[in-house]
Amino acid sequence: MTRAPEIDDYHRRLSPEDREICERLADEIDRGLPEAAAKVWHAHPVWFLDGNPIVGYDRLKDAVRLMFWSGQSFAEPGLVASGSFEAAEARFVDVSEIDTHRLAVWLSESRVVQWDYEHIRTNRGLVKRTEF
Repeated sequence: MTRAPEIDDYHRRLSPEDREICERLADEIDRGLPEAAAKVWHAHPVWFLDGNPIVGYDRLKDAVRLMFWSGQSFAEPGLVASGSFEAAEARFVDVSEIDTHRLAVWLSESRVVQWDYEHIRTNRGLVKRTEF
């Protein structure tokens, strides 16, 4: 799979250590969600299914944050609640911290456990669970 050039540009601006983490995450996300559309959205890489943001990552001051927009509803443990909606995250400071098995489970869950962020504006700021 050819990665979007804008995601490669995002990676090129990172330190070698952070680039390694982000490239591993991108490879795993591409493998786990091959049907997802990826782009840089709000300044960081995000993967979408049917227009709904599913997973993305960004560089914070002290770590790389992997975020699942519906992660608080996943059965697989290991994510921490993030923000005021249903998002949850994991943070990494070294590529060795990425548990690819657990990440694959989260990616599988993200396909069927989704909250509708695409229509948050038309739903007056509320996120609703989508049914699959």
